[in-house]
Amino acid sequence: MRRIRLISALVASALFSLALQLTVPGAAVAQVPANAHGNRYGGGWECDRNYKETDGGCALIKMPDHAFLNSTGDGWECDRGFRKDEETCAAVKVPPNAYLADSSYGSGWECDRGYLPVEDTCAAMKLPANAYIDSSGKSWECGRGFRKEGDNCAAVKVPEHGYMTDSAYGIGWDCDRGYRAQGDACLAVKVPANGYYVESSFGSGWACDRGYHATDDACMPVVIPSNAHLDYAGNGWDCDRTYRRRQNLCVRQ
Repeated sequence: MRRIRLISALVASALFSLALQLTVPGAAVAQVPANAHGNRYGGGWECDRNYKETDGGCALIKMPDHAFLNSTGDGWECDRGFRKDEETCAAVKVPPNAYLADSSYGSGWECDRGYLPVEDTCAAMKLPANAYIDSSGKSWECGRGFRKEGDNCAAVKVPEHGYMTDSAYGIGWDCDRGYRAQGDACLAVKVPANGYYVESSFGSGWACDRGYHATDDACMPVVIPSNAHLDYAGNGWDCDRTYRRRQNLCVRQ
């Protein structure tokens, strides 16, 4: 009997506590609205999938025709071939010489290779003579032996002692070994005595032999003072050990 009375007292206490929470301001238990569930972590609640929070409750998401629920379940996206137009999904109008694009941005279509978008249409690219459509399909390049000049392809004029190159940049030609490009010509590199030709698109085009240094257009012998030796590069000198340089001399430290 005592056990029954104890259980009755506990039940009464719990009912009284619940009633107090429901009647005392600020002590109300957060109520989960219909079509919602409590957050897994922390307090509060969130709407079920296919519902969105509206005025403290959860309202059914109204989807237009040709739409589907997004990955988060709180909105919608249009089917392929349709795009959002306010609250509806409008069909993408693909013009001739175009195809439906998978991207959800922009017009929803792209022009075929060799065509460019012009307002709501695809216009054929205008190729000049001796040109071809490039790998992107959206531009053009000049054929071998020609280079771009404005909207045309001009023939490459290769000078004497030059040869044609495949590069799409620059002048379209290069000079033979031993020659340098100057303007529209290939001029011979004049290598002085005690010098040799170097492959370079800048500088003089030549360098001096070891033991000589460049002076203007000539290679002059390196004058080595006493207690010195030719340096590593071979175009100057360094003082021997225990000596240090002082102007053009080597003096003891």
